Amino acid sequence: MQQSTPIRPIVVLVVDDEPLVRMLGVDVLEDAGFTVVEAGNAAEALEKLRAHPEVRLVFTDVNMPGELNGLELAQVIHERRPDIRLLIASGQVRPTQEELPAEGQFLPKPWNADEVVGRIRRMLDPA
Repeated sequence: MQQSTPIRPIVVLVVDDEPLVRMLGVDVLEDAGFTVVEAGNAAEALEKLRAHPEVRLVFTDVNMPGELNGLELAQVIHERRPDIRLLIASGQVRPTQEELPAEGQFLPKPWNADEVVGRIRRMLDPA
């Protein structure tokens, strides 16, 4: 009898300083079958990435308090972990493609659940 390899869940890190927006993102992604780790700012996000090397995608807001905003966080992640996909959202700024890290994508707020889930699935499995 052949044993099947268990399917490992896809882990997404959601970063937003607004607790209700972050909770909505977490709920939407968990309902879609993702395993979610969350952080309220860039410094916390970098700590979570060290603790969870299995993270495959970071979904971050741009405007956050602290030393790094979401665009700067995405750049640091891209430099340290180019294997991680980056989805960057904002309702206040619209970065140009040149301002995004390579492979990074922008999503304007307000976003809807289907849009976020569909975009993340395409980013993780572009085939």
